[in-house]
Amino acid sequence: MEYRADIGVFGGSGFYSLEDNVEEIELETPYGKPSDKISLVEIAGKKVAFLPRHGKKHQYPPHLIPYRANIWAMKMLGVKKIIGPTASGSLKPEIKPGDFVVCDQFVDRTWGRKDTFFEGPEVRHISAAKPYCEYLRKIAIESAKELGITVHENGTVVVIQGPRFSTTAESRWFSSMGWDVINMTQYPEVVLAKELGICYVNISLITDYDAGLEGRDDIKPVTEEEVYRVFRENNDKVKKLIYRMIEKIDVDYICEE
Repeated sequence: MEYRADIGVFGGSGFYSLEDNVEEIELETPYGKPSDKISLVEIAGKKVAFLPRHGKKHQYPPHLIPYRANIWAMKMLGVKKIIGPTASGSLKPEIKPGDFVVCDQFVDRTWGRKDTFFEGPEVRHISAAKPYCEYLRKIAIESAKELGITVHENGTVVVIQGPRFSTTAESRWFSSMGWDVINMTQYPEVVLAKELGICYVNISLITDYDAGLEGRDDIKPVTEEEVYRVFRENNDKVKKLIYRMIEKIDVDYICEE
């Protein structure tokens, strides 16, 4: 291909562009078109491809995002490392809105999503024991600390189907299981990247407390407006973190997992 990129970035809810003056390209994959045009920009001497996973107008709900097309498009461009920030809810009082969580595990509670490239005749069974790249996780944590961002170095994200938020009973169950973060898009994005050998890191920006927390009348259930408000307030923080990470990433580093 004429176009190439070293690092891919997916934008989540409220995060629809990385820079203003960019080159945009349209790609067609064996799995259809990606969520939107892909922006190409050079940062710290590295070529970066940016794609808003919901589309620029947030036209794709979580369960209808063309995840396979999005990941395949990154592979077509030669991307070796992907940074995947997401708007996420907290399941624990100590993980507060505005905090970042660099997840190391996920629990899948979705259904019906196309979640593999190996549908036959080639069939593979990849290990998902360590779904997130430790090399990129380390860089994310170091970068957040350098920027003075409150960061939680580990976390399990439970991925729900959406687009609705949790009931109180569901949220109580998720919390009782010891899970930390709740989100609607981490699955199958991370496993599709893993199937194609692309290193992937999630940075969960905490925007809310899901369905509230029991025993805390001051912590109310999440609303869509509140998610967007908190994400907008922290958008600059997310971008600064991504830029610092891009500076540090060695695109030729071969990860162990």
